[in-house]
Amino acid sequence: MAHDWIDVCIQKRFDAGELLSRLDDPNIQGAWEDEEVVHLYWLDDQWNEDRLASVRLVLADLAPSIGDIPISIRQVPAQDWNETWTRSVKPLYIGRLVIRPSWEPVVLGPKDVEIVLDPKQAFGTGHHATTRMLLGWLQKDIHGGEQVLDVGAGSAILAMAAVKLGAASAIGVEIDSVAVDCAKEYIDQNGLKDRINIVCGTLGDLPPERVKTADLVLANLDRQTILDLAGDLVGSASEGARIMVSGILVEQEPEIVERFSSLGMVCSERCEDEGWVAMKWLRLESCDGTD
Repeated sequence: MAHDWIDVCIQKRFDAGELLSRLDDPNIQGAWEDEEVVHLYWLDDQWNEDRLASVRLVLADLAPSIGDIPISIRQVPAQDWNETWTRSVKPLYIGRLVIRPSWEPVVLGPKDVEIVLDPKQAFGTGHHATTRMLLGWLQKDIHGGEQVLDVGAGSAILAMAAVKLGAASAIGVEIDSVAVDCAKEYIDQNGLKDRINIVCGTLGDLPPERVKTADLVLANLDRQTILDLAGDLVGSASEGARIMVSGILVEQEPEIVERFSSLGMVCSERCEDEGWVAMKWLRLESCDGTD
């Protein structure tokens, strides 16, 4: 018997990935962001007042200066679930990239690059500003033949875009086993199984031959995870590599800058969209003859 769903609507812009990370609830069935609203989903028989209390505690921790953040809760009939997704997800155009669900055919231009991606429980359909900014940069920064490392790969959309734009190969690291399974399906569906590998785990689980070899490191994560992994991100990059980070709110930017600067990195470019910031980092090399 199909269960109904509980849709928890949070009336404030948050990074859905950071919310899920803080909640750490294996029973959450999915999440998506719709303009200024974040939706979290549970099966109706798994929803209770304790979970609502957990959501409120996490929101208070993420935005302590705001006070009570409006939350609405509604029941979604099981038969409406797929129909809701189908109606809400349309082809997305970001420069030359065309990201579409399998049920929405498009006519491609001669230079367009297509990624077929049906929304599931893995994050990263390209609609969120944090992902859009990196997808825009990849179209400028992929020149051909790069080795790419995608940390917190989610749906592997960044790895797939990089390879389709000309990178030689990509390896993604993701701790969520559900996301890994989804990403592998997407990679296979897009014909990239021989060029992209997804590892379930952390940077410490990378094959030894892939350590310190990336020409381009991608990290679309939340603020705390970026701060925690900054040293490992820098250590995973080859000399002269670029590190692109996203998932940072404007007010969180100074502490990210301080952390990467302390590791000898310099921000060569930044991008801002809908209150989110992406930053491109390069290693600061010392010049001969100088102290």
